[in-house]
Amino acid sequence: MSVGSPAAASPLILLHRVSRLYRRGIDEIHALEACSLRVERGRFVAFMGPSGSGKSTLLNLVSGIDRPTSGEVWVAGQELNRLTEDELARWRARHVGLIFQFFNLVPVLSARDNVALPLLLTHFGRSERQRRAEIALRVVGLEDRHQHLQRILSGGEQQRVAIARALVSDPDLIVADEPTGDLDARNAEGVLSLLRKLSAEFGKTIVMVTHDPRALRFVDEVFHLDKGVLLEGEEAERAGEAMRVAAGGGLLGEGALPTQAPGWAKTPRG
Repeated sequence: MSVGSPAAASPLILLHRVSRLYRRGIDEIHALEACSLRVERGRFVAFMGPSGSGKSTLLNLVSGIDRPTSGEVWVAGQELNRLTEDELARWRARHVGLIFQFFNLVPVLSARDNVALPLLLTHFGRSERQRRAEIALRVVGLEDRHQHLQRILSGGEQQRVAIARALVSDPDLIVADEPTGDLDARNAEGVLSLLRKLSAEFGKTIVMVTHDPRALRFVDEVFHLDKGVLLEGEEAERAGEAMRVAAGGGLLGEGALPTQAPGWAKTPRG
């Protein structure tokens, strides 16, 4: 049975033996090797692993920013491999919201206008774009900051504006690349809590790359990678335990999140 058949179309993300190779001169770099995973709709998941493990490559593949060398990438019922560059750009605009480590706000624009930027690719007029941007800012708790420029906002507030921007087009998938990497502990916890809310209350599927062990308290599932390979079984458990120790949690206890390998039955978060 093809992974694209109706029986397998219910997850938001489905990867089947996906590899990504890069060439540098005569060298081949295996950024990702035969990766298969399944992410159900409405889940908040994290990709974790050391630098160079393939986390960002995997994030770029599920968000349609990059293409696999081999294998199949299905997101929101669409096989991304088969789309042309123009089709892929339109697909991303409709289905994906992006959150970056360094916010990427336009300094001369207000918070509301920064949030409205993705809607410039839609048919909405200016007033409707502003209305939707104000709704998104209300969701992230910044409705009273809509006229503020970037320089007036704290780092945590800037990241909340970036989250509102990712949310404004009502995408199926939100991808976050190290969203707490440039924040202090208090603001990092606030951003993780907000992402948890978007998943739990608004049904958004969120895929996050992170090194932050605090994320273990907020996500539904963790996928561990090392040297381009998605870890399974005992290797995944050892990687998960190392992250829990780094987070100060010690051994897996009541309410903690199990590390889950691709293809295992998914256990809802406590």
